[in-house]
Amino acid sequence: MSSTCLNIPTMFQTFGSEDFFIRRCIWVNGPVIVGAGPSGLAVGAGLKNQDKRTYDRLKLHLPKQFCQLPNFPFPLDLPKYPTKYQFINYLESYAKHFDINPHFNETVQSAKYDETFGLWRVKTISTGGPSPAEVEYICRWLVVATGENAEKVVPEFEGLQDFGGHVTHVCDYKSGQSYGGERVLVVGCGNSGMEVSLDLCNHNANPSMVVRSSVHVLPRDVFGKSTFELAVAMLKWLPLWLVDKILLILACLILGNIEKYGLKRPSIGPLELKNTAGKTPVLDIGALRKIRSGEIKIVPEIKQFSRGRVELVNGKILEIDSVIVAAGYRSNVPSWLKENEFFSNDGVPKNPFPNGWKGKAGLYAVGFSRRCLSGASLDAISVAHDIAKSWKEETKQKKKSIAARHRRCISHF
Repeated sequence: MSSTCLNIPTMFQTFGSEDFFIRRCIWVNGPVIVGAGPSGLAVGAGLKNQDKRTYDRLKLHLPKQFCQLPNFPFPLDLPKYPTKYQFINYLESYAKHFDINPHFNETVQSAKYDETFGLWRVKTISTGGPSPAEVEYICRWLVVATGENAEKVVPEFEGLQDFGGHVTHVCDYKSGQSYGGERVLVVGCGNSGMEVSLDLCNHNANPSMVVRSSVHVLPRDVFGKSTFELAVAMLKWLPLWLVDKILLILACLILGNIEKYGLKRPSIGPLELKNTAGKTPVLDIGALRKIRSGEIKIVPEIKQFSRGRVELVNGKILEIDSVIVAAGYRSNVPSWLKENEFFSNDGVPKNPFPNGWKGKAGLYAVGFSRRCLSGASLDAISVAHDIAKSWKEETKQKKKSIAARHRRCISHF
C-alpha cells in the first residue's frame, strides 16, 4: 500500500486557467496525507511499518522523549531540549528511514468526498516544476495532518498601514541581530512572544511586549526535572484539578508573584485550559528575569497605530521602530476541506481527545489533540492501524470475490 504526503505552504496561490500547462489525475493506492510535518510523517511511517519556519534560537520546550515520533527515538547524544536544527535533522532522518517522500510546494485547493464513487478527490496546485501543474488525487482514505498551527494569525489593528516601520509575523522572524538598538513592539505573550522578546534583549534591542489577556507562566524545569514530565507523572495518580493546583504552587514558589509585572493568571488551571481551549502555558526559559529587570517592558492592549508610534488602551503612547506579531497560529482546514460533520468551523475535530482522530468515509485527523507531538504520535498510530486493518479486510474480500468468479468460470467447462 502506498501513500501520498502533501505539504501545504501557508500562503495560498491562485493561477488563471491560462497559466496551467499540465493537468493530470492520479489514483493513489492508499491514503492521501495532507501535511508533511511531524504528524503527516508519523502516519506515513506507521503505514510503511505494516517546515523550517522558525527562529534561529528556537529549542523544543518539552524533553525530547515527549517529542519523538513512533518507532524512531531521538539519538542518545542529543541534549534534553534539542535545538531547531537538531529537530529538523531528526525529521529528515525520520522521513529517510521510512522512505517517505513528501510532495513539497504543492498547495491543496480542495478536498471533497465523492459519494457516488465512495472516494476522496483532492485537488492541488504544484509549483515545484517549471510551470504550475494542476493535479487531482483520487483516494480511498484522506488523512488531515496539517495540525492546529497551519497558518499564522494576524489581528487587524487600526492605523497599522500608516505606521511606516518594519512589521513582521513571528513565523518570519529569524534573529534579533537585525533589530539591535531598535524599539520593538512584540504583540503577544505566548511562548513565541516571550522567546522572541528574550532574543531581542540578547541582541541589544528594546522590546515592549503586549499582553492582551491572562497567561499561565510556569518554570520549564522544577528541581532539575521537566515541569511537563512532572505533570505527566502526577496525572497517573492524581486528578487534573489537583495537578493544576500543585503546578501553580510550584510556579509561585519558583517564579514569585508575576501579576505585579502585568502578567495576570487565568482563573482556570494550566492543564485544564490547555485541554479545553488549546491555550498552552508559557514555559519560562529566561524571559521572566528580563521582565523583572525592566529590559522587557509589559504593556496593555493596542488602541491604534500612527506614524512611528502606537497608542495603548491606557492612553500611553510609545515611540517604536518595528512590530513583531506573535499572536499565534490556527488551523487552515476550513479553507480547503469541503466537509462539516467531523471538523468544526475552527478547523479542529468536534470530538475531543482521544476520539478525534477518526471521521466517516475514510476521513482521519492527526495533530489536533492539543497534546503536542506525543498526542500526534498516538493519533498517527491509531490512524495507521485503522487504515491497515481496512486495507487487509478489503483485500481479503477482493480475493474471495476473485476466487468465486474463478470457480464459476471452471463450472462452465
